[in-house]
Amino acid sequence: MTAPLTPPPPPHHQPPHDAWQVPPGGAAGCAVYEQEGPGMKTELREAAVITVAVALAGVLLGVLWWWLAPHVPLVADDSAVYLKDTEGEQAIGVDGTFTLLALGFGAVSALGVFLVRRRGGVPLVVALAIGGLLGSLLAWRIGTWLGPTQNVVAHAKAVGKGVTFSAPLKLGAKGALLAWSVAALVLHLGLTALFGPRDPDPYQSPYPAAPPPPPAP
Repeated sequence: MTAPLTPPPPPHHQPPHDAWQVPPGGAAGCAVYEQEGPGMKTELREAAVITVAVALAGVLLGVLWWWLAPHVPLVADDSAVYLKDTEGEQAIGVDGTFTLLALGFGAVSALGVFLVRRRGGVPLVVALAIGGLLGSLLAWRIGTWLGPTQNVVAHAKAVGKGVTFSAPLKLGAKGALLAWSVAALVLHLGLTALFGPRDPDPYQSPYPAAPPPPPAP
C-alpha cells in the first residue's frame, strides 16, 4: 500500500505587482513632491496689479526728490546766466538724492511684494522691473514739474540782475532711472532664494519605500 498523497499547501496569496501602479493615496501621493502654483491667468493678473501699484508709488518718490534734493544756485548779469558756486556739488547731490531714494523704494517694493506673495515667478519679476522703471520716470517728471521753472532766461529776468535763484531740477545721470528696478529685482530674488518655497527633488521617487524583508526562519 502506498501512503495517501497529501495536497501541497496553498501558496500564499500575493497581489500582482504593477510597475506603473499609482502609489497609495492616488494623486495625493504624487502631490507630496509637487507644489501647485497659481495659474497663468492669476499670475498675469497679479503682475498687472503689482506693476500699477509700484508705478504709482513714483508720485511719492517725485515729491520726496523735489523736497530733499539740494538747490543749484544761479545768478545772471546783463549777458548770461552763471553758476553762483562753480565748485559746488549741488548738481551731483540732485542725482545722488534721486538714486538713494529710488534704491529705497526698490527695496520697500520688493519686500512688500514678497511678504504678500511669498513666491517667485517670471511675471512677478517682470512686474517689479517694469513698475520700478515706470515709477522712476513718473517721479522724474513730477520732480521737475514741482521744481523751479525750466525757462531759466525768464526766471533770471523776473528776479533781476545779480539776484540768486534756483536752477531747474534736472536729472543728469539718466542711469539713476534704473536704480529702482535693479534694487527691487536683487532684493526680491535674494528673499525668494533664502525664504521662498523649495523646489522638490527631481530624483525623489513618488512611491513609498519597500518594507524590509521578514527574517529568515
